[in-house]
Amino acid sequence: MNAQTEKRLIAGPAGDLECALDAPAGQPLGLAVVAHPHPLHGGTLDNKVVQTLARAFVQRGWRVVRFNFRGVGRSQGAWDAGRGEIDDMMAVITHWRQGGEPLALAGFSFGAYVASHAAQRLGDDVAHLVLVGPATGNFEVAPVPAHAVVIHGEHDDVVPLQSTLDWARPQSLPVVVVPGVGHFFHGQLPLLKTLVLRALA
Repeated sequence: MNAQTEKRLIAGPAGDLECALDAPAGQPLGLAVVAHPHPLHGGTLDNKVVQTLARAFVQRGWRVVRFNFRGVGRSQGAWDAGRGEIDDMMAVITHWRQGGEPLALAGFSFGAYVASHAAQRLGDDVAHLVLVGPATGNFEVAPVPAHAVVIHGEHDDVVPLQSTLDWARPQSLPVVVVPGVGHFFHGQLPLLKTLVLRALA
């Protein structure tokens, strides 16, 4: 993400997991863990939306860890259809969280599905949950707390907006719809960052 980004390998459930750490200026507010899109469709910790989420958290004073799911980049193991990937995220949280420091989770697309399940396991322990273009059409995204922030493009060609609205409706969960935007927020990453900054204010 920048020259200060630190890359590290940690032990995960299926072998090493590759992590990228970014620290804010000054004392961090807590740890934010960001999950990337579908490993079999080119998703990595360097995805532009994932980096945008990380930048927003760093700007708001959070220490941020992005990581590659099993089988991606230098992470060992193989695709596990979303099950083991949740365990990967839990392992990253356990490794990097210091004591009971505040915890934030975020994810894009498939990563939002994973983050929703990690948040469900952690319960009230999650201070912020930010889901961008959650993969509601392809995976069973978990119910999320009322404070969760969900952002979806109006013209998402990968995950139809309607499927996310159908998922959110029984939870009475608001969805921030960005007009005219597709799944990858092409040309609108600054706006996405602004929305996340606003949510974290």
